[in-house]
Amino acid sequence: MNQTSLPAQKDESLRCDMRPGEAFFQGPKVVVEDDGNIASSSPVGPMIKISVSHGSSLHELQLPAQSTFRDVKKLLVQRIGLDPQGQRLFFRGKEKDDEEQLHTEGVKDKSKILLLDDANSREKKHEEIRNDKEISKASEAVAGVRAEVDKLSERVGAIKMAVDGGHQVSEQEFLVSTELLMRQLLKLDGIEAEGEAKSQRKAEVSRVQNYVDTLDSLKARNANPFHGFSNAVAVTTKWETFDPEEGNVNAPTSTSSSSTSTKVTQDWEQFD
Repeated sequence: MNQTSLPAQKDESLRCDMRPGEAFFQGPKVVVEDDGNIASSSPVGPMIKISVSHGSSLHELQLPAQSTFRDVKKLLVQRIGLDPQGQRLFFRGKEKDDEEQLHTEGVKDKSKILLLDDANSREKKHEEIRNDKEISKASEAVAGVRAEVDKLSERVGAIKMAVDGGHQVSEQEFLVSTELLMRQLLKLDGIEAEGEAKSQRKAEVSRVQNYVDTLDSLKARNANPFHGFSNAVAVTTKWETFDPEEGNVNAPTSTSSSSTSTKVTQDWEQFD
């Protein structure tokens, strides 16, 4: 017996009126909308609104009644920022498994679900927050040292310019400049840092050590000035006053040379 094939008809039962921002759900997987409020799950079913209590907060969600508790967790990620693995959902005093469906467990429109943080996940999150704060604090400390080293770099540059020009630099200049740089190394050594802050500290330590090495090299050259330079120049500095707790470092206010010598005086900026 031959059967006549009829043209496919649209299922009018699937048609519905929707307000702006709403969606019709048929897919087998959860879909989270841009507003983070609606998810879809198959089969097609009525939409329900539920309340999720989390600490002192109450989150209202809208999703199909046949959604699973895993679907609820996925929606909550956008609300509280806690991964699904760190969420524990309770309904009527019992913790629910991810695969259990809302409607089969008695969850209806306007039902309330309790959310608790998993202890391990909560501690992990708190540890991440603490680490972020420590890294930020360490970065600020390194930045403070960097600013001081920037000032000292100008001092080292002035010494290098004098030595390169064949001028005689006082011994005290090398001693004090090296001492100031070593203090910055001690500050860096006292900074506990991880991650990016640790890399910043390492770079600054290398930078300070390079300046110390430069001073050592300049000091050796200064002890054996260029031959044939008849008019040596004594570089003197008006030193700042240091905190007594750190020790006073004083340099002579002037250095005398022969009657044909020239005296160059530089006023260095104050250091905290």
